[in-house]
Order: sequence, then structure tokens, then C-alpha cells
Amino acid sequence: MKKNNQNFKRRDSSPNRVSNFDRQNNRREEKAKVNGGVFVYSKPVSVAELSKAIDVPATSIIKYLFMQGKAVTINQMLDDEMIGTICLEFGYDFEKEKVVDALHFEDIEIKDDPKDLLPRPPVVTVMGHVDHGKTTLIDSIRNSNVAAKEAGGISQAIGAYQKEVKGQKVTIIDTPGHAAFTAMRARGASVTDIVVLVVAADDGVMPQTIEAINHAKAAGAEIIVAVNKMDKPGVRPERVLEQLMQHDIIVEKYGGDIMSVEISAKTGAGIEDLLEVILLKAEMMELKANPNRYAIGTVLESNLDKGEGPKATFLVQNGTLNSGDYVVVGNTYGKIRRMTNEYGQVVKMALPSTPVSVIGLAEVPAAGDRFMAFPSEKEVKDIAEKRKMAAVEASRGNSAAMSLSDLNNLVNAGKIQDINVIVKADTDGSAKALKASLEKLSNEQVRIKVLSAEAGAISDSDVLLASASSALIYGFNVRPDARIRQKAEEAHIDIRLHRIIYELLEEMEDVIKGLYKAEMVENVLGQAEIRHIYKITHVGTVAGSYVTDGLIKNDSKVRLLRDGVIIYEGALGSLKRFKDDVKEVKQGYECGFTINGYNDIKEGDIIEAYELVEKN
Repeated sequence: MKKNNQNFKRRDSSPNRVSNFDRQNNRREEKAKVNGGVFVYSKPVSVAELSKAIDVPATSIIKYLFMQGKAVTINQMLDDEMIGTICLEFGYDFEKEKVVDALHFEDIEIKDDPKDLLPRPPVVTVMGHVDHGKTTLIDSIRNSNVAAKEAGGISQAIGAYQKEVKGQKVTIIDTPGHAAFTAMRARGASVTDIVVLVVAADDGVMPQTIEAINHAKAAGAEIIVAVNKMDKPGVRPERVLEQLMQHDIIVEKYGGDIMSVEISAKTGAGIEDLLEVILLKAEMMELKANPNRYAIGTVLESNLDKGEGPKATFLVQNGTLNSGDYVVVGNTYGKIRRMTNEYGQVVKMALPSTPVSVIGLAEVPAAGDRFMAFPSEKEVKDIAEKRKMAAVEASRGNSAAMSLSDLNNLVNAGKIQDINVIVKADTDGSAKALKASLEKLSNEQVRIKVLSAEAGAISDSDVLLASASSALIYGFNVRPDARIRQKAEEAHIDIRLHRIIYELLEEMEDVIKGLYKAEMVENVLGQAEIRHIYKITHVGTVAGSYVTDGLIKNDSKVRLLRDGVIIYEGALGSLKRFKDDVKEVKQGYECGFTINGYNDIKEGDIIEAYELVEKN
């Protein structure tokens, strides 16, 4: 089906404008039909609807699916794979028709008048293998210190920044390099013009380097090779360039058309040369956009802020986003109440290629969602509600699974089993990346199905979903409070908590292989709520607290939680009752404590004490 060509500007009230979707949508009230032996559908259909359309008894369809190992009911919605196999089994071809209207604005091809197009900054994505120096390179460009803030020196979320180079702006996106974040790198490539492929001169081409190359090629982005770590003795950049040739990345030095620069992100050597190459490539590409139309773009990252509510990082790709604009974002909507740049400064408008953090959305969108501005609140609300209903309709159905330890026994017994998993993480990007990585671990014996992957603390609804679907809950950089932990224990829900992504994946991989053995397990001793903060000279920050659950020991390990997200892990510096040092404080009593080497404690934070115990 051909894409609609829409030509419109901001505040255009033309009846042909894309946002006037009702008239277009009413033409497609029919979900599915048979046309010349071909079953044509545009939305998810149930067994009953498919039965009626292809004139096959519903019982025959249900029986066929049962023989394929899939138990369904007459009102259950069918996915594309099921529809295809059923049609072929009963003598029909099939075709999914793409409906292009305001409900599916991602698929609309915008045709701007050439005279309305103006030059825009290039969007540059930094890609490469883990620990090859991508974030350090951005540090050098921005004269910032982003890398120091990353856990283990590895990026685990997308960051977007703007830099002015010789009077011209350049938008830079930093994507994580760890293999687990393939999905995040794919999102980065999909919104980028130029990919700076960072390859360490000492390591050479690695697995995630190849994945980054594939994402860049799939997105049709221009590639610039940055051979990093040239400050190390004995490195051979020629070896890196020769390795890249095996993946069709041929630099100018060897007769190709891809520019390359030798740099040291650590010392800053070659950074100016790299920026000049980026500007030269952008000039050759003649990048343009129309700032005089409603904005459209992509969500790079999102999270739920305790004080400000749903928060998202937008990259405006065309048009201009203004404070006060109404937007549809994925399946939610909102009014832009405030926009800030990467320095936290409030901005009133965001031109094409500009990244901004926005608040004012009704819900937290998913990283990778597309957004578009519309003229009125009624319009965005209607569109978002219809998109949400369509998403719910498409995602009906579930399957059963077992707990982690039970599953290990089943794998050892050679039985086929599905694992249902719920993922909660500190950011939406991390959640989606974990979802993709866990599902990739599936094999012929065990299939991992991630039912939900979202940002935020582990909640009642997560435990309820896990109980209903026999699912595991994986928490990445988040913690359940005492009430949620108790509720999960009562429902026999297995909650697995991790801070390092490869340890989480290795644990699941060992289960799948039947090798799981818990050597050290965490025993949570108790939690205390911080109610008062005292600044004491030569001592630091003292937290006046109330023990809400269990007990706090003076020699226990502790972690500081803010809105269910881990802020810091370490050990207590002191534990007191009034002025006396004590060994432990039990539930229902007040205490004061300090944390070794850490003072950024706030009222309302939770301190959690735990210990590691040996368990076979």
C-alpha cells in the first residue's frame, strides 16, 4: 500500500491535514475480508472473526491450533503468525494491509515544499564495542564528565547532546556499546544521519562493532571511523582498518569512500580533526528540514520522575516543538509544560535535530516511540486512546511458566518449558534492552517470553501479573519495598535483583542450560525511612531514620533507595541510638546513621540493610 503524501504547516486548519483522522478511519471499519482467495486484514482479528471471513468453522481453527501446541478460545485475538498459518492450512493466501492515517502517523511520508526547507544540524550517533571509549569521546567533545557517572564506566542509557563547532551545531547521541543494548543502538541508528564508529586500536573489531555496522547500514546512515586509544604504546591502526574491510567498511586510505580519523579520547588528540570531518560530511549531505510545521520526532529515553511525573527525552526530527504544544507520543499524549536542554536550561522551542527533555505527558512513553504535535488537546487525546485500544487488542493472550528453581529442574529433566518474565529497570531503555537480550536466550527446549518491560520500581501490579502468569520478576537497578517483597513471598513469586546486566543474563543462560546453582544469596535484613537530615562538621551527613521493617545492623551492607531506584550501595559508617553507638536497631525504633563516603542523602529516601549468605 502506498504511503500518504501529506503537505501541511503549523496551525494549518485545512480539511486535508493529517490530524483530521476520523473521516479517513471510518473508511476502514471492516477489520478483515476475503478478496479473490486472499484474506486481507488491517487489525488483529479473533478466531470468530477469522472463521466468519474465510468461512471455516471456529472449531476447526481451534482444533488445528491445538494440534500445533497452541490452546486458544473462540474470542482470543490471533497474532500475524497464527493468521498466516491458519490461512495457508485452509487454502487462503493472506495480506496485512497497512492503514495510514493520523493513528499511524509514523508511517506517513511528509512532503515539504522545497522552498520551506532550511539547513539543520547533523544528528551524529556514537557507536562501537563496550569500553572502546564512546562516552569518553563525548566527554572530550563536550568537555564534560559523563563517563564518571556511569556504573562500571559502561553507558546504560541513551544520552543526547548538542555542541557548537565553528559556529555550526552538531547533535550527538551516545549509545551503549554492550551487546545487551543492541535494541538501543538500533534506535539510535534509526534517528541518525552520521554514525561515528569508535574502534579501539588495541582491541580491533569486536562483536558489538559488527552489530553497530549493521545498524548503521540498515538505517542508511553515513559512517565515519574513529580509531581510538592511539595514546597506547604499540597500537596498529592499520590492523583495525584491515579488519573493517572484511565487513565492507573501506576507508579512503584503502580506496573507499568512508572517512577515518585517528584519535585519543583520553588525551584529546585528533578530536578537532574528527569534528571537522563530521562538518564536512554533513555539508556534503545537505541536510534540511522544515521548521514551519508541527513537530515530529522520536523518544530517546523516558522515566517517571517523583516530582515532575512522566519525563522523556525527545529528538525533534522535523518541524518545531514549542512549549504548550499538544503531542501524541506512542500510545499516550500530553501538553508540553516545560522543555529543557541537556544542561537543564528551560527552552521555549526546539528546532529540527534538537534533543530536549519534556514534561507534561499523561504517562511514561516507551523509548523508541514516535511523537507528533497536533493542534488541540481533544485531537491528541482521541488519537492516543484509539492507539492504546489497538495495542491492547493486539497483545491479548498469555502462556504459563515456572519459577527459576523449578525451571532448572525441568530443563535437567529434558522437558520443554516456557519462562514468563517481567522486567523492571531504572530506565525504559534498559528495560527494553533486557527484554531483547532475554528473549534471544531462547532455544529449542526453553522459550523466554517477556510479558512486560518497563521503567520504575517493582509494584503491586507487577506481583499481580506475575502471580496470574507464573512469571519471574527481574529488577535491574530497582528494589521492592518491604510490603511488595512480603506480597511476592506470599504469592511465591521469584524476584531476581541485579545491578550488572551480564550477571543477570548469565544467570538465565545457566538456567536454560540446566547449570543453575545459587552459591551466595542476598538476605534482606530490614529497611528504614529517612525522616531528618543533619549536617555535622567533620562527620558529614547524618540521617535521622525510623526502622519500618526488620532491623538495621552496624556491620551490614546497605543500599540507598530513592523512589525504588538504587542510588548508592556501600556500608554504614556509624549507627546510633541517640548518642550511643549500637550494634543493631529493630523495627519501630528510631536511629541515626552515616554512610561511608556518601553524603547525598535526602528526606524520604529508604536505607535497606542486607547480607550475603551461602545457600546450595
